[in-house]
Amino acid sequence: MSISISLTVNGKSYTIEAPPMKRLLDVLRQDLHLTGTKEGCGEGECGACSVIADGQLINSCLAPICQFDGAVILTVEGLAQHDQLHPLQQAFWQAGATQCGICTPGMLLAAKALLDQEPHPSHDQIKQFIAGNLCRCTGYTKIVEAIEWAARLGDGRPETSNTKAGHGGG
Repeated sequence: MSISISLTVNGKSYTIEAPPMKRLLDVLRQDLHLTGTKEGCGEGECGACSVIADGQLINSCLAPICQFDGAVILTVEGLAQHDQLHPLQQAFWQAGATQCGICTPGMLLAAKALLDQEPHPSHDQIKQFIAGNLCRCTGYTKIVEAIEWAARLGDGRPETSNTKAGHGGG
C-alpha cells in the first residue's frame, strides 16, 4: 500500500507515492535522486543521514515518510544557492574539514541547525551539538574550527584567506 505525500525539499515541491513506512532517507535518495544525504549506520547513530525537517535536525534513516506530509526539508543539496557555496560549505572547504566526505553532509546540516538556533555558539556548544555526527577520519578539530569560523563573523561569511588566522594554509 502506498500513500500520497506532498513535501517541499530544498525549495521545490514534490508529491510522491510511497509506502508509509518508507524511510525519508530512501525517498530522498531513490525517489528524488538527492544522493548528497548519506546512509552510514542506518540506525540513527552516526548522523550521516542528517537533514533539517521543519527547522529540526533529524536522522532521515529513522524517519518514516508518512510523518512528512506538508513538511519542508533541507538537504545538503539545498545549501548552495545560485552556484555559490553556502558560507558553511566555504568554511569547511577552507578549513580542510571535509576529509573523506561521508560525514560532511550531515555535519554541514548539523552546523546549520546549530547556527540557526545559536548564531554565536561557544566551542563547547559546537562540540556538544555535533556529538551525534560521527567522523571516522581524523577527528573533529577542523570541523569545529570551520563552524567557529563561519559563526565568528555572525553573518555566516567565512573569512577570506587574507583575514583568516589559525587555519594553516592560505
